Amino acid sequence: MDYWMAFLIGGMICGIAQLVMDIGKFSQIHVMSGLVIAGVILGSIGAYDSLIDIAGAGALLPISGFGYLLIKGILSYKMENGWMSIGSGIFQLAGLELSFTIVLSFFIALICKPKG
Repeated sequence: MDYWMAFLIGGMICGIAQLVMDIGKFSQIHVMSGLVIAGVILGSIGAYDSLIDIAGAGALLPISGFGYLLIKGILSYKMENGWMSIGSGIFQLAGLELSFTIVLSFFIALICKPKG
């Protein structure tokens, strides 16, 4: 059942993004930025936590999960060190995701030989 919920919730997030691009005529970068901002807003008010409890990786893997990880890093670092040092906590949780993406992109570029 967990796999179905992850599939349905992740697919719903991606489906909403696709509808916004198709119906609203927004570009991909606008929709991607909107999803990150939505993840930050929902994560800061605690609504994304319940979505992750239901869907697990289905809610963390879309780009809105990146915004959620950014705000969670900021909020956890603020609790430990106060507001003056939240800039160093931004990539506390999202750093692993960024590192994995960069390394994976490098190896895919070696295998696929991009034309650019």
